[in-house]
Amino acid sequence: MTATLELGALAAGIDEAVTGADWHRVCLVDDLEPAWGEAALIAGRQIALFRTGPNEVFAVAHEDPATGAHVMARGILGSRGARPTIASPLHKEVYDLETGECFSTPGLSLATFSTRITDGFIEIEL
Repeated sequence: MTATLELGALAAGIDEAVTGADWHRVCLVDDLEPAWGEAALIAGRQIALFRTGPNEVFAVAHEDPATGAHVMARGILGSRGARPTIASPLHKEVYDLETGECFSTPGLSLATFSTRITDGFIEIEL
């Protein structure tokens, strides 16, 4: 099941000076299960989050570039050498989680977002 995390509900009471104008506090790192995707609604955008290690989180657009369906949080995590990847659950296009480059279909790319962990919380720059 995909959890939808609404920034406004989670961030109530968070000082904007702490997160900065472009950084959005989403959830605790421990709220994400390792090697499993979750969808979040952040500042009106659907984002897919992936925790690949104890302190490693990736954020990409939840929208599949090939179909427009919001399904990327259900994608299949993997790697190409040392590069972490996500495969679309629909047509299996494979994207680099860091750059959004599509390895399998030239011309497609997946929007990626910077992440950081601050005081145990995942923050995403939009």
